[in-house]
Amino acid sequence: MNLVLEPLALSFFVRALIASTMVGVVCAVVGTYVVLRGVAFIGDAIAHAAFPGVVAAFLLSIPFYVGAAIAAVGTALAIGWVTKRAGIRQDTSIGVLFAGTFALGVFMFSTINGYVADLFGFLLGNVLAIGPGDLVALLVLGLGVMGIVGLLWKELLYATFDPLGAAASGIKVERLEYMFLAVVALTIVISLQAVGIILVVAMLVTPAATAQMLTVRFSRLMVVAAMVGIASSVIGLYLSYWLDTASGATIVLVQTGLFLLALLLGPRGLLGRRRGGDTLPTDDDAFAAASA
Repeated sequence: MNLVLEPLALSFFVRALIASTMVGVVCAVVGTYVVLRGVAFIGDAIAHAAFPGVVAAFLLSIPFYVGAAIAAVGTALAIGWVTKRAGIRQDTSIGVLFAGTFALGVFMFSTINGYVADLFGFLLGNVLAIGPGDLVALLVLGLGVMGIVGLLWKELLYATFDPLGAAASGIKVERLEYMFLAVVALTIVISLQAVGIILVVAMLVTPAATAQMLTVRFSRLMVVAAMVGIASSVIGLYLSYWLDTASGATIVLVQTGLFLLALLLGPRGLLGRRRGGDTLPTDDDAFAAASA
């Protein structure tokens, strides 16, 4: 019991626990749409695109959330605009803008004399270093993202499964797509300090991928993904404290372990299929159940 209660006496650990839990929930909820749309690569791209904003915020002595949000949201919207207007595949525009913006960040970083630990920490994350001000900003952004998803969840779901049908029913699909990209960008900004640029895509994708091994009904999928996000954040943070290891990496390793368990033992997993269980509903069934 002391192993569980002892860290809670430390203010930095409590802040990290709250922050990692919020990150786990927000990433899982938004990541559900990302996984269903099959655009996991976009999370990695926008995370790297946020780096020049982080460096610019450091140079201008402003909160890193401001710089990261401007860079991430700007790049996300640019990806959507280039894809629509230039008539090229989304993965192509992602690759071009991802490389260019990250290169800009590295270039800006190289102009700073000396070793800058604060900026290097954003590559791998350090949730234990979150201060009171950072926690408030994270909670505000997190609640804002959850509010947007709550307001638009049915429209996002419709556009995810049947974009042509959504457009025919009067939904502004193109506008909704830009909104979705902005939400993904803000979600990544929220996660940067917790797990860093390199690992943020795991927080966005792995909980939803794990949930897919356990259920196909959309509402349940999102709840299970959120539960995986919370559990992995709490367990990973405690393990990093006990083992004195990197917090972000430990959280992601716990998520990966849960995914492998679901892959092996879940109803859609390897052993579940061998047992020949009941036929699971299709994506169309999931959409009908979620929108009923």
